[in-house]
Amino acid sequence: MALSKKPKKPQRKTSLLRGRESERSERARNGYTPVPLNIARAVNAAKKRRGFARAWDALEEDYAALESLLDARRDAGLTQETLAARMGTTKSAISRLESSFRDDRHSPSFATLKKYANACGRRLVLQLV
Repeated sequence: MALSKKPKKPQRKTSLLRGRESERSERARNGYTPVPLNIARAVNAAKKRRGFARAWDALEEDYAALESLLDARRDAGLTQETLAARMGTTKSAISRLESSFRDDRHSPSFATLKKYANACGRRLVLQLV
């Protein structure tokens, strides 16, 4: 007859936090100091490299469009899952849509962007400046 192990009780959140704190303490005792990340400074330093500034500037419009989408969803208080339900699609489709601005292979249609905006309680406005 095989003995079965007793199922482990799930750890409480507080014990998990204590574990993380002790990990931090251990790292500090071993001389580990995290390096703070200053994105603006990192980008400015990277822009000094040959070709980086041009590539970075070329993506400005894509990231501005992506930021608009993400802001609309966050302002509406929607998760990808709830937005997907409102649009009649899947969470993975929303994830692909939101990451499509970083990938030239997938470009969302105007109709899809309009649907996204409407599901967030917004209107889609195309403006050429």
